[in-house]
Amino acid sequence: MKLKFLVSIIALLCLEINYAQHTDVINSNRPGESMSAFAVGKTVIQLESGINYLSEKHSLLDYKANGYGIDFDVRYGFLKEQLETILEVDYQNDKYTTPDFSKNRSGVKNTTLGLKYLVYDPYKYYEEKINLYSWKANHKFKWKQLIPAVAVYGGVNLNFRNKFVSNSEDLENISYKAMLVTQNQFGNGYVFVTNIFIDRLASKFQSLEYVITLTKGFNDQWSGFLENKAMKSDIYADVIFRGGAAYLVSENLQIDASISKNYKGTPAIMYGGIGISWRSTTNYKDVMIRAKKKDKKKDKSTKGKDKEKTKKRLDEVEVTKP
Repeated sequence: MKLKFLVSIIALLCLEINYAQHTDVINSNRPGESMSAFAVGKTVIQLESGINYLSEKHSLLDYKANGYGIDFDVRYGFLKEQLETILEVDYQNDKYTTPDFSKNRSGVKNTTLGLKYLVYDPYKYYEEKINLYSWKANHKFKWKQLIPAVAVYGGVNLNFRNKFVSNSEDLENISYKAMLVTQNQFGNGYVFVTNIFIDRLASKFQSLEYVITLTKGFNDQWSGFLENKAMKSDIYADVIFRGGAAYLVSENLQIDASISKNYKGTPAIMYGGIGISWRSTTNYKDVMIRAKKKDKKKDKSTKGKDKEKTKKRLDEVEVTKP
């Protein structure tokens, strides 16, 4: 029962033919916390990491915690273009202070290993017609943009000797995570991502959460984002707001910075940091896909002909050009 959602994801591998997930430039989940719908591409390995200064203060329990955290993610595409495995590790080192005592804490706060599979891509066979005479026509709103790409995710949380959770003795060493991911391309450089998920599934710390992220590409190098995250469980509830920017150094390298703040004082949380994303495409090969055949009645000229072409997905953050 506990592994049903993982098995269901793997079962989807037999449903569709391969098509390209790889983009010309790196497509990182950083600096936001949401997960994009698209995989990195078969045989592509991508590393995403950052260091954050963190400050936490609880007005009722009268404690403070100040220190730093390091997050490290490994993404790898395998078997099919739509599939990737993701390893997420969060480390924290801080000083915890109350009126009665203080102590230093350090250790791995959370480790999650999961699979993400792209179920539906509205642009899989779509080829947009370009108007050579009108920039405005090419960048106007299109109803198709309301149809999102959809992915599913299943993961396993590994929590051993967690020093940063109250009543950590009640925290199961192994728990589960299930997520629905959607992603819209709105044109003019806007990308909208939604994650809705259940974390620590079937445990005492089970929580229902969402993350929504709006990203805007300003030019070939710079992009910015705004993000909102909310969580609710029997033990804890909060809403966090986050913003930041990313700079594309090269097609395989990105650096970023962000700052986050919640709205409540029990506890009040603020953290900000910098990060880097890098990928290796050494073993990647372009995927050939077969275009859909036209109706013979509508176009007799295509009779008996098979057309193939290479097509890359359209999920990278496009930029607005005058």
